[in-house]
Amino acid sequence: MIKLNLRLPDDLYDTAKALAAADDRSLNSWLVAAVRRAVEASGTPDRPDGDPATTPAPLRRSGHSSRP
Repeated sequence: MIKLNLRLPDDLYDTAKALAAADDRSLNSWLVAAVRRAVEASGTPDRPDGDPATTPAPLRRSGHSSRP
């Protein structure tokens, strides 16, 4: 099993945490199930209009890494 650090916006974290609790699951278990359903349903994740993942981020020209 791979360990992964995932950054979520506060509102998405709060919603996912509440949905996991309502499903009587840990947040990790709920996220694994959600990702599995998304991948099995389409083979690739959906990218609705306006999703920042659909457009590449601009390159930084400062010479510093884009990683925080």
